Amino acid sequence: MSGRWQIDRRTLLHGAGAAVSLPLLDIMETPTVRAAAGPHGSTTRLAYLYIPNGVAEGAWKPERVSAAGRLEKLNRWMASLEPFREDLTIFRNMWTPRGNGHIAGTATWLTGGSFDNSKLNAGGASVDQMAAAHFRDATMLPSLELSVRGEGFFTNSLARNTLSWKNADTPAPRDIEPRAVFDRMFRMGESGFGRRSVLDLVMADAKRMKRRGSQQDQKKIDEYLDSIRSIERRIEFTERQQAGVERPGLKRALVRPEAGVPDDHDAYMKSMMDMVALAFWSDSTRVCTFMMDHGQSNRYFNFIDGVKGTWHALSHWKDFSGKSEDDDGQTSWASREEKREMYNRVTAWHTRQVAYLLQRLAEMREPGGRLLDNCMVVYGSSLADGHEHSEKDLPLLLAGGGGGTIASGQLRGGRRETSMSDLHLALLQRLGLPRTEFADSRRPLDLS
Repeated sequence: MSGRWQIDRRTLLHGAGAAVSLPLLDIMETPTVRAAAGPHGSTTRLAYLYIPNGVAEGAWKPERVSAAGRLEKLNRWMASLEPFREDLTIFRNMWTPRGNGHIAGTATWLTGGSFDNSKLNAGGASVDQMAAAHFRDATMLPSLELSVRGEGFFTNSLARNTLSWKNADTPAPRDIEPRAVFDRMFRMGESGFGRRSVLDLVMADAKRMKRRGSQQDQKKIDEYLDSIRSIERRIEFTERQQAGVERPGLKRALVRPEAGVPDDHDAYMKSMMDMVALAFWSDSTRVCTFMMDHGQSNRYFNFIDGVKGTWHALSHWKDFSGKSEDDDGQTSWASREEKREMYNRVTAWHTRQVAYLLQRLAEMREPGGRLLDNCMVVYGSSLADGHEHSEKDLPLLLAGGGGGTIASGQLRGGRRETSMSDLHLALLQRLGLPRTEFADSRRPLDLS
């Protein structure tokens, strides 16, 4: 609109020791927004969410699919995603032709390359880092590489802890602390202001911005700042519980998260999912990977009702004596069926965390609709059935509309095995990268 006050898409709210990116607003310059958008005019975001140890055969299979391939009902292990069924694409017969198992499969899940363990070479740059390079000048952060803190014997194995590779032999460092991620997005320094809420530091700038914006922009800024405040409160509350310190009342302004990670694994996971959603909403970055555990997780999930033993041991569900090399020597199970049930409950728990993220993305609005409509969220594993260590028919799904370029709500894939590299190539093209090949792929997967 001629004569209307406008701001650049990359405008930040500033305060002493803090800078906060803004969501897409009406007052942002149209040419800048268009230049930052993908090939179909939307600002599209890409996330990869990884789980190790695969899933039991059948645990990813929809319960009911129409003759035309429409998803009609998910199974009970995936039921938390039912509200987003029309936003999902579930794949079958997708595989990783260049690696399987806990080491090579993890390290090459996003590279599509061969893996040389002796040289720690993953065969090429990962898909997320290619996308990050493309957006390097468009966002505050090229990408986020997130992971939960590892647990178990293989925690220090670099190959099992790396999805993102800047090039074939250079892994991208991961953030495992919510505070570290929060600080990267909001540039919190150690200037003495770090104990104050980031919103307190930028509030004057936010009020100035709101006075110049439309009613829609004012509402959007308020919702955005409230979301930041709620995350501050969540992480501060977790930290107080962890420290065992009683503090009278909840202050309006709470401090940024303390160092370390929450002991409550559910709260920890949700805090990290909050970071993904906020990073995308603020356009701090358009690319994120999140390892929901390392590639051979021995984490105990005894906090889930009816579950005992480590995740890796449960994945070998056909061995239930408790005496195999994958077991802890203390836990045993009555039958294959009992152990498989526990394995599936761990799968269901992780899927609920993904559903939480999708809910957050669906609640966040930007011009044209939900943030989820402009996202591409890949969730899955580098293993199929964990007991078999199979690399074929991987548990994989894609959530989001990709800026209107993805016909979702479907089960895709037939009898022919499809390389996961075809999916990577299709997503890169939807981000606007002029690529015609990726790893072994020369033909992007049809998602229309």
